[in-house]
Amino acid sequence: MPGKIEDHGLRISIDRGGTFTDCVAKIPGRDDIVIKILSVDPRNYPDAPSEAIRQVLEQYYGKPVPRGSRLDLTDIEWIRMGTTVATNALLERKGERTALLITEGFKDLLHIGNQSRPHMFDLAIRKPDVLYSKVIEVSERVVLEQCTESGRLRQSFTSPSPSRTVNGITGEVVHILKSLDAEKIRKDLKALIQDGYKALAVCLMHSYTYIDHEMQILDLAREAGFQHVSLSCQVSQRTKIVPRGNSATVDAYLTPAIQGYLDTFTSNFQDLDNSNTKIEFMQSDGGLVPYKKLSGLKSILSGPAGGVVGYAQTSYDPQHPVPVIGFDMGGTSTDVSRYDGSLQHIFETTMAGVVVQSPQLDINTIAAGGGSILTWQNGLLTVGPESASSHPGPACYRKGGPLTVTDANLFLGRLVPQFFPSVFGPNENEPLDGEASAKRLREISDLINKETGKSLSLEAIADGKHDLACFGGAGGQHACSIADGLGIRRVLIHKYSSILSAYGIGLAEVVHEEQLPCAKAFDSATSSSIATDLDSLQEKARENLTVSGFQGLIDFQRFLSMRYEGSDTSIMITGDSNTDSRKSFIENHHREFGFTPADRSILVDELRESILPPKPTMAQSVYFSPLGWVQTPVFTLETLTPGTRLTGPALVIDKTQTILVNPESVATIMNRMVVIDVVAQTEAKISSSTLDPIQLSIFRHRFFGVAEQMGRALQKTSVSANIKERLDFSCAIFTPEGDLVANAPHVPAMIGSMAFAVRGQIDRWRGKLQDGDVLLSNAPEHGGVHLPDLTVITPVFEEKGKDIIFWAASRGHHADVGGILPGSMPPTSKELWEEGAYLESFLLVRDGVFAEQELTKIMLEDPANYPGCSGTRCLADNISDLKAQAAANYTGIRLIRQLIREYTMDVVLYYMKAIQDSAELAIRNLLKDAARISGGLLEAVDYMDDGTPICLKITIDANGFATFDFTGTGPEVYGNWNAPIAICNSAVIYSLRCLAKSDVPLNQGCLKPIKIIVPDGSLLNPGPEAAVCAGNVLTSQRLVDVIFKAFGVMAASQGCMNNFTFGINGDEGFGYYETICGGSGAGPTWNGTSGVHTNMTNTRITDPESLERRYPVVLRKFCLRPGSGGDGQYRGGNGVIRDVEFRIPMTASILSERRSFAPYGMRGGDPGMRGLNQWIKTNGRTINLGGKNSVAVSAGDRVVINTPGGGGFGSKNEKNGRVEELSSKDESEFIPVANGTVELIRSLGESA
Repeated sequence: MPGKIEDHGLRISIDRGGTFTDCVAKIPGRDDIVIKILSVDPRNYPDAPSEAIRQVLEQYYGKPVPRGSRLDLTDIEWIRMGTTVATNALLERKGERTALLITEGFKDLLHIGNQSRPHMFDLAIRKPDVLYSKVIEVSERVVLEQCTESGRLRQSFTSPSPSRTVNGITGEVVHILKSLDAEKIRKDLKALIQDGYKALAVCLMHSYTYIDHEMQILDLAREAGFQHVSLSCQVSQRTKIVPRGNSATVDAYLTPAIQGYLDTFTSNFQDLDNSNTKIEFMQSDGGLVPYKKLSGLKSILSGPAGGVVGYAQTSYDPQHPVPVIGFDMGGTSTDVSRYDGSLQHIFETTMAGVVVQSPQLDINTIAAGGGSILTWQNGLLTVGPESASSHPGPACYRKGGPLTVTDANLFLGRLVPQFFPSVFGPNENEPLDGEASAKRLREISDLINKETGKSLSLEAIADGKHDLACFGGAGGQHACSIADGLGIRRVLIHKYSSILSAYGIGLAEVVHEEQLPCAKAFDSATSSSIATDLDSLQEKARENLTVSGFQGLIDFQRFLSMRYEGSDTSIMITGDSNTDSRKSFIENHHREFGFTPADRSILVDELRESILPPKPTMAQSVYFSPLGWVQTPVFTLETLTPGTRLTGPALVIDKTQTILVNPESVATIMNRMVVIDVVAQTEAKISSSTLDPIQLSIFRHRFFGVAEQMGRALQKTSVSANIKERLDFSCAIFTPEGDLVANAPHVPAMIGSMAFAVRGQIDRWRGKLQDGDVLLSNAPEHGGVHLPDLTVITPVFEEKGKDIIFWAASRGHHADVGGILPGSMPPTSKELWEEGAYLESFLLVRDGVFAEQELTKIMLEDPANYPGCSGTRCLADNISDLKAQAAANYTGIRLIRQLIREYTMDVVLYYMKAIQDSAELAIRNLLKDAARISGGLLEAVDYMDDGTPICLKITIDANGFATFDFTGTGPEVYGNWNAPIAICNSAVIYSLRCLAKSDVPLNQGCLKPIKIIVPDGSLLNPGPEAAVCAGNVLTSQRLVDVIFKAFGVMAASQGCMNNFTFGINGDEGFGYYETICGGSGAGPTWNGTSGVHTNMTNTRITDPESLERRYPVVLRKFCLRPGSGGDGQYRGGNGVIRDVEFRIPMTASILSERRSFAPYGMRGGDPGMRGLNQWIKTNGRTINLGGKNSVAVSAGDRVVINTPGGGGFGSKNEKNGRVEELSSKDESEFIPVANGTVELIRSLGESA
């Protein structure tokens, strides 16, 4: 802040949060006015920010200002505000009724999205609702002349024939296949206006480079009378139509809501237009914008961004540049961020389940705040994601709310009611209700003690180098504990920490940004033109800020969105003249992903230019005061003089915050801050013989975190698109005996099956391994599922290197391992050798040496010895990815050893078993419920398309032990849909996890009460020479359908992954592989979901624009298949139609099921529609390809894949009926558990 503050009027900063609205008013020569009120209190005021300003004016003038009166702005210089209006409208789906205009053939594209389901184990798949109410397909189509990333860079395609050719703004040549039908659009827009639509979103294929058609629609929409139009080419000038379309829709949906709120908010002021008062709002990128220019898309993180700016400007000392972690714990959620001297931005993220492209601060939001609800289920104490919010709020808010984190803090004495704002009760004048909190805690403690047999007290139940900047209303109560747990020794909390977002908004700067799409390689030939484009953006940005009324010096920031050719992963790099952008990109890429691709061009996707006023030259740093509460002693901050040192335990309190100083930690009072030097607390010794439910929950997450971090390391260090981008991998840790301890939810088909692979190696290598050894296997009879899935297994030895204490394993689907066809997934294989390289048990690493020469022989030379076969077609990628898998295992080993050092081996092993017992308990409870409903006997049968039956008989005893008997299943087939025994186990453990009514830990405990019987030589336990590539992708789906059918929980889902491949052999060839979504089955309380992956897969699909930029195809249609879901009391979800036109001759293959036997309905529901694969030749001839086939297509030919729908549930004549069901946990609405990169990483993990 400047050393000298000039006279000015009132400067009011406001943060309207989910629970509280905070307000800080700075007055020359006087103390600041601080207001903290409930954000939602309809009995007392309609709008919290306006009420806060009214209360400020009352204190400023020293006289009453009546509620409802228009407020005088005479003495107010500016009002700056962060708001959750857009966030809440998005979460609650309460934006403006919006229509979407999109290219013909893609009307359901935003509904399908990337085709993955948000939460892998939900029976009732809860995808977030689309934001538009109506969609109209636009008769127009453009394609690119060349595929810039297919390996055929110089070839210009003439099929399909264009009507004309133009240059796009990225420099790409664009073929106009069909011009815009303006007359039809005019009629459609008129009909929308007549139907009451006021907001319009427009998104056309390749409009990032060819904007003309969208601009024509803008003119027509204005002519028709639309009040708000969001064009994707203006909102987000980046490739990928799905996130760009989402961004345009979000903007159209939210901006009218924002404008409506602003109209209401500004109507509370007298003569605003003629006043000198500036009203500015915080944007998600941390900059301010005049209120008339605030858009919905850029205001989603409006409030949290203020907190980041606040702690960045008050906690970071550039003279001693220690990075600061921001921890903002409010009533509804917790925001975590990091500042190291510059604000960290991201440009694509997930918000409330919607992937959007928009610059915003990298703020990770998780649904855990003071209002997060505490529950006990299946032996685990959980927090969130559901929140009590501010209405009804925690139990202590006197509105009958549930037990929350705030109640636990109040009971423990960390909140002192007489110092907490008395804003509760019908008259807003009562304190927190401690007895209500105690009552709720007694209820949950009784339940815990009953289930565990313990006598836990209420107190027991309630209870790198960085600095930690802790703020938010609930943050201070946890600051010291979090810092201690993270090894951070200094906590910084500003004196306005509980209202820091509001305070930070007052410190923010006006920012304007311009962007320009780019499709150029970054090299010496293009550097000059890129610099010229950046200069043009700079001038455009300067003009815009000047028009907005800003005067003075301006700082510029340049960014280039860069990526390697063939990759979807972009990194935003500074483009300043004194920065070597190429070098910076290479270094950032290597630091993030662990490798530097050879012989790959660097591409620039987008240019950005940001401008902002320069920072003041005179400033003083302000640290956050620590917040937190203990019982005694209690100090009021105003009575403590600067220089006072308090040795904890202590409570330091003022009107808006409570600061907890842990025992032996030292708090130093300064003029504008409190600095806490944290002393590590002496941990109570954790027993290795007596179960602690709190520690059980902690260890559950720690074990899961090991597997999750392994997966993150694998994704970072791998090079192939299959693993890095499609995320076709899984990681896990195992006991010394090979039992699953924790498996991150990556690929469902791999869950449970890797234990077989680990056990197979244990038996083979017993007593022969040493520390540092790494094994490799893909053999189906030893726990493999099909040959492209290579499993890397590493033993974890104790410190002396004698005994194995854990195993770490990672499995990745490699793009090719040889065989008769590229991709190693041939539709017509009959024997295992046709599918590629075979590794029964291979010592990959010993004494730090990677056995590359021996591996090359096995993968490249040996498969080529079979007739018609080739060795692997991508050996370099195979080797790189195997090294990445080994590195991922090492990550797991390092984290396991860290756990042991932290807790001791005995404690870790004890809780490893306890976590398995918790999973076993949940599954036993599930099975007991099933036995009660069914009488203990469940049976089902279904058929593969060739007529092979899959039979299942489940018997359950009174103790919740079940036998899954697949006797009667058909024999091994002379085809490739045989399923190795490991797949059957994966299907069982996955199905049981889905059926459980809570978040059950995924480990071997799920199978402890289960016995699985599979006949030798059957489809589910074939001989070692059987072809199996389709068993993992087709039969696995049918297995899950059969299990769900036996339990009677839901109708069949599409029962297929619809594996589609195309490509060309040869040195300049290419290959493409995808799985295609369908419909999910309906259940006793839910409709099926349309256009989504189900059961044993959750892989993403390539964005249509990326597909056409990389491969010589035109995606003519990708939409839902109307009527394909089965009818019933609850309808099955619809499948999809995917219509691909080929621009050059190539080979196309399909590997699919449910083309003969329809997905079954249940309890009177109709079956879903069968799938259909068609080859449409240029002469109009249409050929049914059947379920499994490979064909040579010509330019102009099309393959149209119609995927199956889900079955219906219940008779359609019984719409009001209800049946007793095992699992109804999934019937609620979509609940986003996180936002930002935390949600991105979680969704990456579950979208595999």
